[in-house]
Amino acid sequence: MATKRPAAKKTASAKKAPAKKTGARRAPAKATVTAESARSLGRAATYTVPGLSDKDGSRTAEILQSRLVSLIDLSLTLKHVHWNVVGGGFIGVHEMLDPQYQAVALMVDATAERIATLGESPNGLAGELVRQRGWDDYALGRDVVVAHLKALDSAYVGVVTSHREAVEELGDLDPVSEDLLIGQLGQLEMFQWFIRAHLESPDGYIATR
Repeated sequence: MATKRPAAKKTASAKKAPAKKTGARRAPAKATVTAESARSLGRAATYTVPGLSDKDGSRTAEILQSRLVSLIDLSLTLKHVHWNVVGGGFIGVHEMLDPQYQAVALMVDATAERIATLGESPNGLAGELVRQRGWDDYALGRDVVVAHLKALDSAYVGVVTSHREAVEELGDLDPVSEDLLIGQLGQLEMFQWFIRAHLESPDGYIATR
């Protein structure tokens, strides 16, 4: 006769402790800008102008972006000097710099619009200016005319030199963008002449110190 096995005792299953509710929402992840996307806040270009390869269009826009940063920096520097120059000859230099600022501001706009025409997104934000800038910030605050003119001459040397280098490369990529920068160079070199004329001796030497 089969005997019944004693029924196994039921053990109470351990109850899981309910998760504590803090009521706090998880903060959204902060957006980061990678090195690849730093030069533009827009998406990568999906087109460029007709007759230009995507590769050449992208490289042209990259060159123009560096010129955009340089021109924005120059425009801010010109206004800074306009506000801070003092001493003998103040009014002549003060009034000379405003037309230069206005002309450079137009160059900024034209350069940015050319980048957009090429299918890229121009970036004129302060963070991009700081990220791309490879030169020291303008060192003078309130100072006399001669000191500011010498510092401005040095600033123009940097912009004109880098513009010429860009023109040389653009000659093999995009003649339209090359022509844009050539036109800007003519004005920039004339503005530098205005600066240097105040520093030039009768013998043709420019005071740099």
